[in-house]
Amino acid sequence: MQTNLAERFRGTAEGRQAEEILRACVHCGFCNATCPTYQLLGDELDGPRGRIYLIKQVLEGQPATERTQQHLDRCLTCCNCETTCPSGVQYGRLVDIGRAMVEEQVPRRAADRTLRATLREGLTGSWFAPTLKLGQAVRAWLPQPLRSSVPQPLEAGPWPSRHHARRMLLMTGCVQPALRPSIDAATARVLDAAGIEVRVAPGAGCCGAIRQHLADPQGALRNARSNIDAWWPALESGQCEALLTNASGCAAMVLEYGHLLRNDRLYAERARQVSERTRDISQMLASSVEQLTQRFKPAKAGVRVAFHPPCTLQNVLRLTGVTEKLLTAFGAQLVPFDETHLCCGSAGTYSVLQPQLARQLRDRKLERIQAAAPEAILSSNIGCIHHLQSGTSLPVMHWVEWLDRRLAA
Repeated sequence: MQTNLAERFRGTAEGRQAEEILRACVHCGFCNATCPTYQLLGDELDGPRGRIYLIKQVLEGQPATERTQQHLDRCLTCCNCETTCPSGVQYGRLVDIGRAMVEEQVPRRAADRTLRATLREGLTGSWFAPTLKLGQAVRAWLPQPLRSSVPQPLEAGPWPSRHHARRMLLMTGCVQPALRPSIDAATARVLDAAGIEVRVAPGAGCCGAIRQHLADPQGALRNARSNIDAWWPALESGQCEALLTNASGCAAMVLEYGHLLRNDRLYAERARQVSERTRDISQMLASSVEQLTQRFKPAKAGVRVAFHPPCTLQNVLRLTGVTEKLLTAFGAQLVPFDETHLCCGSAGTYSVLQPQLARQLRDRKLERIQAAAPEAILSSNIGCIHHLQSGTSLPVMHWVEWLDRRLAA
């Protein structure tokens, strides 16, 4: 793709990166075949190729409009398009650059600005947990649409107290400890059964993905630097061998730290090492199947479960099939279903900002899953779990919670 960047973007880090990505695109349109919003809307500008053209126009000096902004807002950033691109176009990075540029040019309406500010600050701030508790306390009196978005409170259960020679640093994130505290506790218990100790670094918080995808790249970098400061002592000293994640959405962001901070003189090297030492829980348990299986209660015969692989697990971490293979080895009877590659519609804050499209994608996903008649739905990202649960009576949980329930006392 030929480009002719406007003067104000030439020579900037974002301009150079965007130009390099744009020039890799050959206009083939293979990306549209796997784009969820293009499948729903059938509009070229709601597919990756059309959005690439919109970003190119802005880079070349054409004024961005509310229409430009709307089409970029509708992107889930699921990166499914990258898996079918023959040219290796890094669309996810390009759309983040494009959103930030358009945000500077197109003022949002007051209601939209307020909602986005609330999500940026509220989900990542210290008052999310007490606000959620208040919502749970009055849940029975909330109207149905709002009630389905407020989960029932869950008990985390005990945190293991044993020490082991192998130690991992667990990334806890921002919303998961309040929204579903059982995931982190189950992770610690399962790893404890595998002879691995889990530690948490005080001071760590949101990975930065919420700000990054809401066109606040500087805020995302602040989150990244803060986390690196919190994690680095344990990683550098060797107290913990790796940074462990049980939320694939957060892992996808942390894997970008090395790239995002590559020009930061103080943080570049540490960011690179943090990204390189980040591991999904499925990677950590791959060598512990035999040890853990000996600790499990006998599996109930015929229990059928469906595993929903989040987009970040498939398209960014590139761990397609890894968790499924583990679950099968642990005795799960996995049921296949159609369209495992399509996004469920959660996509971080997308389900709040684009509720109609998010519900359509959720219901489409659940229709495919429920046709396979599972008794439970497993996943590996808090956003997907919460979003899917809002549309079904089937239990939806993290797969490590399912493993934890099978551990013998």
